[in-house]
Amino acid sequence: MTETVQSSRAIKLEPGWKNALAEEFESDYMENLRGFLQHEKGRGKRIFPAGENIFNALNSTPLDKVKLVILGQDPYHGPGQAHGLCFSVLPGVDIPPSLQNIYKELREDVGFKPPGHGYLQYWAGQGVLLLNAVLTVEAHKAGSHQGKGWERFTDRIVHILNEQRRNLVFLFWGAYAQKKGGFIDSNRHLVLKSPHPSPLSASRGFFGNRHFSRANAYLVETGQQPIDWQLPEAAVITPDSRNSKGVH
Repeated sequence: MTETVQSSRAIKLEPGWKNALAEEFESDYMENLRGFLQHEKGRGKRIFPAGENIFNALNSTPLDKVKLVILGQDPYHGPGQAHGLCFSVLPGVDIPPSLQNIYKELREDVGFKPPGHGYLQYWAGQGVLLLNAVLTVEAHKAGSHQGKGWERFTDRIVHILNEQRRNLVFLFWGAYAQKKGGFIDSNRHLVLKSPHPSPLSASRGFFGNRHFSRANAYLVETGQQPIDWQLPEAAVITPDSRNSKGVH
């Protein structure tokens, strides 16, 4: 495994998050997770996303810049897809069905014009934390790294946001995200819930939830800059996202 899951001293992480999560990186569960990933690598397993992108969500959206949180579950497990942001794929990759449905709701809600890509880095740069509950996955095996320790790590991230920040927006789509964020203090933050945007559930209440306009209205009401949801037509790949290969 790369240095991205080493101790807090060696990890390459945005300073605010690195300081807030230092104890997590020194914990027994993280040591066990590190050992698991190293063992999988030793067995020749291909792991997504690439090592330098495992913490892309945190590096792209510093702790003190977070305005809005979207929770996903696992990284995409196909080659060239995952780059550390939930629901997002690298340029040149087909737009996944759930993201297509997110685009549909955006179009109806805020007049969004869907681009020809599924690269959401532009949102992350504005304060949208696109966080998966599990940060790695074995190629072609959905959910293969669940229950290995990532959930505890990302639970801590959500707790830190709840406790240290005010007036954030949390978008919880589907039962998994809603359970994971069930402790959020709705007196401090805006919590919006709906079914998941997957094809199996989008028609049960994701479509029409108007989460994007409601989120921006809350941000404006609390003196914050709203999110520009319109993605640029041409996806610009950042240096940290160029490596679309998995961890070998």
